[in-house]
Amino acid sequence: MAASPMLDSTFNVDTVTYEIFSILEKKFLFGYEDQKLFLSGKHEIPVETLKSEEIVTGKVRILSIDGGGATDGILAGKSLAHLEAYLRKKSGNSDARIADYFDVVAGADTGGILAALLFTRGKDGRPMFTADEALQFVIDNSRKIKPSAPAGIFRRISRSSKKAEKLFRRTFGEMTLKDTVKPVLIPCYDLSTRAPFLFSRADALETDGYDFKMTEVCVATSADPTVTGAVEMRSLDLRTRILGVDGGVAMNNPTAAAITHVLNNKHEFPFCDGVEDLLVVSLGNGESDSRNPNLSAAEFIRIAGEGASDMVDQAVSMAFNHARTNNYVRIQTTGFDAGKYLKNSKSPANGEDLLGIAEEVLKHKNVESTLFRGKKIIQNTNSEKLEWFAGELIKEHERRKTSILPTVIFKQASPRTSSATVSTESSY
Repeated sequence: MAASPMLDSTFNVDTVTYEIFSILEKKFLFGYEDQKLFLSGKHEIPVETLKSEEIVTGKVRILSIDGGGATDGILAGKSLAHLEAYLRKKSGNSDARIADYFDVVAGADTGGILAALLFTRGKDGRPMFTADEALQFVIDNSRKIKPSAPAGIFRRISRSSKKAEKLFRRTFGEMTLKDTVKPVLIPCYDLSTRAPFLFSRADALETDGYDFKMTEVCVATSADPTVTGAVEMRSLDLRTRILGVDGGVAMNNPTAAAITHVLNNKHEFPFCDGVEDLLVVSLGNGESDSRNPNLSAAEFIRIAGEGASDMVDQAVSMAFNHARTNNYVRIQTTGFDAGKYLKNSKSPANGEDLLGIAEEVLKHKNVESTLFRGKKIIQNTNSEKLEWFAGELIKEHERRKTSILPTVIFKQASPRTSSATVSTESSY
């Protein structure tokens, strides 16, 4: 991998936000020509026949994790640790993992790293990391993942990128997108095409031209354009070349990308027709409380990403409200000021400081958004909302054990020399 020129000042974040909803369907998703049919081939049964009041087809469970934000990914990491603890307590399974209870994960920047840690398959066939382990990984390696470079010291840039690459190679080895236990979506911004690029397990299973090493995926989605520049990478067959920078630049809140993927991927999610067929939890990482008019390039990109995240949250909230469902939970804090939580507000917050702050944020009242109508504070705390959502996930998990129809039909990775196969597993 090699560093490339940094993102120039003419980059338009609004354009990228607009492109999210149109590019994904046309370029990255493997859709289904006739949505009225269940599967191609011998089983051409109309979905309307199968999906009736007598037959409950269940809900697809989506996990979305924002980019680093004001807490450098630690708020989302702590939220995941709480959620996994609730899942273990309520299910009675002390080895329950986040990946057991979700069908799709999408994560940008540090959120993409968390997604990779929680959904990449270990040697025993189980996910490599528990939520607590993934959180500790982010805390322990924050400086390697997100190095800072004083102005003018550009000779450190390449070395900083190499540190992150070495860290992820030691963690993931030669594993690729195919080696994940469930569908994974991790974005970056490709400078060579000036468009978002979505690393997708579904695409990787179709062709090696879209399969990438998890090491490179994590480096690309977390590459700060103002510090490390872009990361050059190629697919396994060397045919696809990317100059990737921060996934938070492309789509800091990947919830819309995940929903779009599910609704358009009828091969793996044959009965999912709208938001009423989804269970979605979206984990934010705090929005800064910066009123400084003289922003640095890095601060501007971060705040622009936070604004785009908020717009996605409002749009998704409106979609769920109009469908009269209660299947969407967003964990986020606004106006975040780390200084008021620190004993020494003049010193920057470190990982342990942010961990304590994340604990406090989870005790705050949850905030719900409505497009163009602002936000409202509800009675439940963020932690209580996670506990409630854990209960909904377990209900769906248990329902699938007695269902006559699979809610999801995951493609499974085959040996590298053959094509992907299909599995009708409805739960991990």
